[in-house]
Amino acid sequence: MCSTPYERASLIAHYLKTRKPRSKLLILDAKDSFIKQELFRAAWQRLYPGLLEWVPGSQSGRVIRVDTGTSTVHTNFDEYKPAVANVIPPQRAAAIARAANLDDGKGWCLVHPLTFESTVHAGIHLIGDAILASPMPKSAFSANNQAKACAAAIVALLRGERPPEPALMNTCYSLVAPDYGISIAAVYRVVGDEIRAVKGSEGISPANAPDEIRALEAEYAKSWYANITADTFA
Repeated sequence: MCSTPYERASLIAHYLKTRKPRSKLLILDAKDSFIKQELFRAAWQRLYPGLLEWVPGSQSGRVIRVDTGTSTVHTNFDEYKPAVANVIPPQRAAAIARAANLDDGKGWCLVHPLTFESTVHAGIHLIGDAILASPMPKSAFSANNQAKACAAAIVALLRGERPPEPALMNTCYSLVAPDYGISIAAVYRVVGDEIRAVKGSEGISPANAPDEIRALEAEYAKSWYANITADTFA
């Protein structure tokens, strides 16, 4: 599960608040819960009251059809005519993975967590959003971390050695406003053929943090982005 759509909505709400304060932003969500939900909702209530509204799936938030001819978004019981709609379709692994049946018809690819080798086709390794690696979320940090573990495993396999047990981590920052950041983090290890969170390693931003902490986390988020971009593409 990824919080990116909610971060995107938050920053759009910030733009609307400063440039078009009479606007209304709706998040029509197929889900009833999401990562960092309480932190996001508390921030929305404080920063964007009356401007941003989250509609969960159980309250007719699931989009079932988009009519581009009439610019109408349909849910189970309602319809909307937005000035701008950012529609995110149901997510799944990329077409190349599905065409190779790496998802085994399930939409997402299963892997052995020690090596990130496909459980369907030996010799093919997959990482990132395409795979099911729960409880690791689908995030840039997870994918970067998995890539390093996967590379180390492939080198070991080519040498005829046992792949090392990976140290897996995730840190996920979200900006609710340019100066308002929140985060969640955890450490994971491989147990048998599963990935499990290390007990006591999980952390999340405090619910009632002062403005100084939110601003500091926003700076951490920007620094994290610069560092991971350099690490990935340098």
